[in-house]
Amino acid sequence: MKRVLLVAATTGYQVREFAEAARTLDVELVLATDRCHILENPWGDDAAAVRFEDPEPGIEGLAARGPFDGILAVGDRPACVAAQAAERLGLRFHPAEAARAAANKLLAREHFRAGGLQVPEFRRMALADAALAHVRFPCVLKPLDSSASRGVIRANNQEEFRAAVERIARIQDGDLLVEDYIPGHEFALEGVVTGGKLHTLALFDKPDPLEGPYFEETIYVTPSREPEEIQRQIRETAQAAVTALGLSDGPVHAEMRVNDHGVWILEAAARPIGGLCSRVLHFVSPHLTGSYWTLEQLLLRHAMGEDVSSATLAAGAHGVMMIPIPHAGVYRGVRGLEDARRVPGVEDIVITAKEGQEMFPLPEGSAYLGFLFFRGASVNKVEKGLRAAHQQLEFILSAALSVVK
Repeated sequence: MKRVLLVAATTGYQVREFAEAARTLDVELVLATDRCHILENPWGDDAAAVRFEDPEPGIEGLAARGPFDGILAVGDRPACVAAQAAERLGLRFHPAEAARAAANKLLAREHFRAGGLQVPEFRRMALADAALAHVRFPCVLKPLDSSASRGVIRANNQEEFRAAVERIARIQDGDLLVEDYIPGHEFALEGVVTGGKLHTLALFDKPDPLEGPYFEETIYVTPSREPEEIQRQIRETAQAAVTALGLSDGPVHAEMRVNDHGVWILEAAARPIGGLCSRVLHFVSPHLTGSYWTLEQLLLRHAMGEDVSSATLAAGAHGVMMIPIPHAGVYRGVRGLEDARRVPGVEDIVITAKEGQEMFPLPEGSAYLGFLFFRGASVNKVEKGLRAAHQQLEFILSAALSVVK
């Protein structure tokens, strides 16, 4: 039986997607995590402890548990650890230096600019000095190492800028990246890299305007409705970003904006799409065994050295909504779930919020209430169906326990 090492910060639902994929492929999945495995152990086998702040001792311990046939990671920091472990264990993955650059907003911008890609003007600022800085408006403030859109705030003038600095300071310490706001439509590209060459698996449109002051992602739909020429430019930009960072082997999740000046790269992460969003992706291939491949099955095959370049997105249109948090509060339940599931085209609705869990919208929050999946004959029908199903849901949030100003 082949064995694949999966590096993850927690044993959450995205890890379970890989566990199920490994089961269907008859692959042993070994989890390496910095969370105490005694608290939750879904496989009935000991997870390997790797402290992400100091991974070397844990990586040495992993060597004793080998050999492995492949390695993958869930999340940005785990991808950095996986890259470091891959170099020690002799496994194919992105180089450690490239993974670290991809996970750091400042380093990524520097690599992109050096590679000739279009990026907004940017500068690094210490939180203590930022409130007094002179910047161009509109601008966007971003914590250097935060994930998704947590702590990301647009400011249109000096007063909003100072308020954003104060708000980010309450979320975390560390320096900021301040960059020009780039207008345009936003897209996400899911792909896999082999020997430095990017194979695009899916291109998502993000139909909701992401104009600020916060940048909460909601709907992803695929295939893209953009003209083929725009799609070609997006794919070429993603490949250029992969090359600029030095990513070589493994999954890539890239995001970009497109306006009249072309494609602007935002990120090219050395990991797959997060949360449960991958469930929307079904792939077909001439070498297919079963009705379709999930993204996790495809990535496991790639990690073990298989050629997945023949995989293409299944026919039809597909969409996912990351259900946003309407306001801060303690989650108490949801009404209208069965009505939403009866909307034609709804494939599934997964509520990931737990009763009693304190929920915060962006910029403080880092989670969603759940995920809504839809399939249809056209992308327009998928987008419309996602919105119709979401309108049936009423989330009950009582007063928040914490105070967020």
